[in-house]
Amino acid sequence: QVQLVESGGGLVQAGGSLRLSCAASGSIFRTNAVGWYRQAPGKQRELVAAVTSGGSTEYADSVKGRFTISIDNAKNTVYLQMNSLKPEDTAIYYCNADLLSGLMWKNFWGQGTQVTVSS
Repeated sequence: QVQLVESGGGLVQAGGSLRLSCAASGSIFRTNAVGWYRQAPGKQRELVAAVTSGGSTEYADSVKGRFTISIDNAKNTVYLQMNSLKPEDTAIYYCNADLLSGLMWKNFWGQGTQVTVSS
């Protein structure tokens, strides 16, 4: 089954760290970009970070200098290292990518992983 499988969320105190993983199960990432998004209660989903298979990255201003996105093409896995976490980082984090499904590229969302940062 072609899907994105996320892991690594949890509860952490402010200033702590977490690492999220997003694995492409049964498929491979398209070369354009894989993104991590987040959605806090009552807010719209927003892009946190994105990476291409070539290693180019972009970040939301709110996480620059604290979060690092990386890709392991051999493992078809994207990571989001989150350091110096703040309570305002609390949200459900989702991975998004184009995966090869049959003979077509299709856009997929992961199931989401909860990140809670306590003050």
